[in-house]
Amino acid sequence: MLLEPGNTCWRRETSARAALIVDMADYFDAAMAAMREAKHTVHLLNWAFEPQTLFHPQPGCTGPEDDRIANFLKRLARDNPGLDVRVLCWQSALPVAATQNWFPLADRKTFAGSNVKFVLDGKLPMGASHHQKAIVIDDAIAFCGGGDIGPDRWDTHHHLDDDPRREMTKHAHGNHEKDFDSRHEVMGIVEGPAAKALGVLFRERWARCTGETPPEPPKTRPAWPAGLKPQFKDIEVGLSRTHGAWKHHPEVREIEALHLGCIAEARRCIYMENQYFTSPLIAAALATRLREPDGPEVVLIGTEHSPSFFDQSTMDRTRVRFIEKLKRADKHGRFQAYSPVTTLGRIIIVHAKLTIVDDRLLRIGSANINNRSMGLDTECDLSFEATGRAATGARAEILRLRTHLLAHWLGCDDAIVETAIREAGGVSAGLEALRNAGYARLRPIELPPVKGVAAVIATYHMGDPFSPADGWRPWRRKIMSQSAERRGREAMKALAS
Repeated sequence: MLLEPGNTCWRRETSARAALIVDMADYFDAAMAAMREAKHTVHLLNWAFEPQTLFHPQPGCTGPEDDRIANFLKRLARDNPGLDVRVLCWQSALPVAATQNWFPLADRKTFAGSNVKFVLDGKLPMGASHHQKAIVIDDAIAFCGGGDIGPDRWDTHHHLDDDPRREMTKHAHGNHEKDFDSRHEVMGIVEGPAAKALGVLFRERWARCTGETPPEPPKTRPAWPAGLKPQFKDIEVGLSRTHGAWKHHPEVREIEALHLGCIAEARRCIYMENQYFTSPLIAAALATRLREPDGPEVVLIGTEHSPSFFDQSTMDRTRVRFIEKLKRADKHGRFQAYSPVTTLGRIIIVHAKLTIVDDRLLRIGSANINNRSMGLDTECDLSFEATGRAATGARAEILRLRTHLLAHWLGCDDAIVETAIREAGGVSAGLEALRNAGYARLRPIELPPVKGVAAVIATYHMGDPFSPADGWRPWRRKIMSQSAERRGREAMKALAS
């Protein structure tokens, strides 16, 4: 079993129903439907929370005022005096807030005088961020994944070119001033004990930030969102966390342990969608498995280049080193790294944080494959593991979801991908066969040369600390990177034995 409480996860629970939600249009629909049915509590954790975000944007990113997330929550709290509505959001650094319409200031102003309890979370190690993304309703239904609340997050699973609903503003002459790029997100939904565990997580975070522990809500029957089909039944769900050591709170590295365990146990294919691929520890673990004659395939999906200049200058350069390491280790032709594009070849931002290991485990969460997500920031992931009575059905569903995600990227039917993988004898070979047949929306990630300043940035992992110990001491990171690589290799040997 991969999900071991106290090691690879914090809690392991069973969810009678669970599902993976692909992209934010469907997530916003499901979240709105679930919150409308709340009886006692609606609790939100977010890295960013922009109050003007529309659930259902219309052309020009317009829409009725009551469709905006902050107004929706205020109305819920006003119309249901017994409903406890809380939002906990990161007290972000000014440069980050500036890129997200100054959401901390806007949030405070928007919720002032309302029945919504709003708090900015700054009780973190220096340089860390509160990165968890979850909505918990009555401790009965909960969402968790990589999606924040912001107008630039919204997109459909079609990732249409020139979708007017992603069009922010226009000049007087009708020329576009700014359009939001296509964006890919995934969220998980669980119910019952698994949702209650996320409720406990929220109350612990709130208590750490404010000193007040919200009361646990009465037991309530889960109100599964209408129109959302459960994909798993009686599935084992693990909750894994990261947070750096802070005051009397010890560090937690469950997400790191889960990734190492999954990589070591993989037999056929490790599939990852992620915003960042920079962790030398994970790179070393994957490289070790790629060197094995009968090891698993490794397929990575990431953005062609980060949308921000800062990330392009830092994380993208370090990703080159990550991918180059895997390419050197790939002696048996089992590694591919792709970036997705729209029908017209435009960038799709991959903000999802998802891992699928064989037909055994599906992980969805907030953690990136970078240093800070493994040991500095606060993170929370959900994992669905195919074990117990429901194992057979869960295994089939995990494989179906992987096929569906690949078909979603290529712009074809699931059956085409399934057939290609079966006939080619592997995921990588199947994808390459489809790309050669004209399904060209997945492109190999380009690797520009890393020289000069870029080499220094990559060597010292600028912007990507390992822990509070090097948060403001980047000169330590070269040695810490070498140590992480060694730990990754040693972990594979230890877990294999």
